[in-house]
Parts: sequence; structure tokens; C-alpha cells
Amino acid sequence: MKNLANFLFEVGMLKRTPRTGFQFLGSGAESVAEHSFRTAIIGYTLAQMDGSADVGRVLQLCLFHDIPEARMGDLNYVNKKYLQADEQRAVDDLARQLPFGEDYRETLNEFAAEQSREAQLSHDADQLEMILALKEYKDLGNRYADQWYPFAFERLQTDVAKQLATTIWETDSTRWWFDGDAEWWIKGKR
Repeated sequence: MKNLANFLFEVGMLKRTPRTGFQFLGSGAESVAEHSFRTAIIGYTLAQMDGSADVGRVLQLCLFHDIPEARMGDLNYVNKKYLQADEQRAVDDLARQLPFGEDYRETLNEFAAEQSREAQLSHDADQLEMILALKEYKDLGNRYADQWYPFAFERLQTDVAKQLATTIWETDSTRWWFDGDAEWWIKGKR
């Protein structure tokens, strides 16, 4: 049980691990845990839209994909150009401590290999989470978001993710709560 408690504390570290790429964008901040949560919701959505993927597996891949960052930190694209992290060692070290360690290792290996439909959708969910963040920052005036978007879009592997990305980029991120309810915003009641 102590190893499981340690695992859960380790996962909690992701709440305090910042995503480092936003420093290059010049605005925005989120933790790895915040990113992983929305990635999982996006993965669920993509798997449902896909219709043939194992929804539970996509969720598992999305939730687990960045756990090694609790040990390694979040390395952005500039960092990765100059540093070589040993993610497999981080995965193996944690796997040895878990009663479901082999499942954990297989999950991370499947995500890294990007061969299964579920892994492809999970990778797309990871990129769509970035695209959503970029669109939110663009709508708040960050002019650099437009430069980042094409790179994230090109990493998408599935048609359903590409269609969703296009719609995201064309949708005002602030309108979901405001659209179609002018009377409420005027009178404060229905």
C-alpha cells in the first residue's frame, strides 16, 4: 500500500509541474495535471466520434501519457532540441514499484509507439489540447498563437482530429457561455 500511496503523491506532483512551452509564447500558464485532464476529455470525445476505438483505453493513455513528467519535468520543443531525457528509465523505475507496473509500462509504450488507433487518438488529444490553449490565447490577443497553430495541426494524425482542430480555430473561445442568451445578460433572469 505504501508504494500506491507514493504513486498517488507522485501523480499529485503534476499539479505543481508547469508546462514550459508557454514561456516561449509569452502568455499563458498551466500545470501538467491541468493539461492531462483536458487531454483526457478530448480523448474521450475523439474516441466517441471515431466509433471504433476503445474509449477506456484512450482515456487511460491520455491520463497516463505525462506521468513521467513528475520525475523529469516538462521538456518543451526547445529543451528537447538540446537535452535528452531518459523517459523510459522514469517509466521503468515507477513500474517496478506498482502492482500494475506492467500495465503502466505497456500503456506508456503504446502511447510512445503511436501504432494503435487508441494511441493515435491520444496523441491527437494531446495536440488538440495545445490547439485549444493557443486559440484561447489568440482570442485574448496573443499574436504568436497563429504562428504555433500550423505546427500543432501538422502533428495531428486522424481526420476527426483535423476536422475538430479546424472548427476550434474558427470558433470564438469566449462565446460558449454567452451565445444565444441575451435576455439573461440584460435582465439576469429568464
